[in-house]
Amino acid sequence: MKKLINSVDSVVTDALRGVAAAHPSLTVDVENKVITRAGGPTPGKVGLVSGGGSGHEPLHGGFVGYGMLDAACPGEVFTSPVPDQMLLATKAVSGGAGVLHIVKNYTGDVLNFQLAAELADDEDIEVASVVIDDDVAVQDSLYTAGRRGVGATVFVEKIAGALAEEGASLDAVAAVAREVNERSRSFGVALSSCIVPAAGKPTFELGDSEIELGIGIHGEPGRTRGPMRPASELAAVALDAIAADSEAGTGLPLDGELLVMVNGMGGTPLIELYVMYEEVARNIAARGGRIARNLVGNYITSLEMQGFSVTVCGLTDQLTRLWDAPVDTPALRWGR
Repeated sequence: MKKLINSVDSVVTDALRGVAAAHPSLTVDVENKVITRAGGPTPGKVGLVSGGGSGHEPLHGGFVGYGMLDAACPGEVFTSPVPDQMLLATKAVSGGAGVLHIVKNYTGDVLNFQLAAELADDEDIEVASVVIDDDVAVQDSLYTAGRRGVGATVFVEKIAGALAEEGASLDAVAAVAREVNERSRSFGVALSSCIVPAAGKPTFELGDSEIELGIGIHGEPGRTRGPMRPASELAAVALDAIAADSEAGTGLPLDGELLVMVNGMGGTPLIELYVMYEEVARNIAARGGRIARNLVGNYITSLEMQGFSVTVCGLTDQLTRLWDAPVDTPALRWGR
């Protein structure tokens, strides 16, 4: 195992010290593992909190800032943060208008955020929770009951964050977060495994010519394992899965205006992600869709895994306006 670390035990805390050094717009509590905006909560504004295991950077800490999250709770690598972290973050961003928890659908995350919400209620902080479950690859996995939460988390944090900046109520911010989740679907492909530092070896093995279709962000198995194939065919596999899910009655047609993210899993060169984006765009156009907004790059990763994921969201006028609203975070920035 070759990694740029000091020790296996200090990976997350050392990284948090680096985040603090690199981004003075953030306040980083290294001991308690909580990242917040510098300056404290905004009175009268709904606070947004998310979190999950480390190893998916820039998710979530890289999305703390104006127009997105107010706080993030990083757990150990691929391990849920604990309720005490979440409660501390919730209290730190509470400005009197309530707090929204944005939770990826993994069992540990769901249970721990639920307990944190109950603890916050004991302290008279109103909390609403939205669970993200956009992955169409598998219904259940090693980490979750139901569908996994993946790329749509980025869309939810951006769009709900924009509405919160406008001073909307907790009910309204939670409603738009749920709408984005319902209108979003994702599918991922792995060309290689990753190595969790504490494990010191690949999470799974792939042959030189094998890929995993429908992979999860923790290395969970996908739908099937098969031979490597051209980018055009991989784009078709991903979008066929998303389209089939839509045809099952989810209400996500691929023939309207879309927000599309082609996301790297951590070890994929950007040149290859642009190849994938071109194929995704060509495939969507052939289905009668139009990509109105896009992201290409590493936004929700799996350490150094090679591969990609596609996330598609059906846009409305309101969602487009909120997506275009100013944002200023370490990993996403425009309009300011």
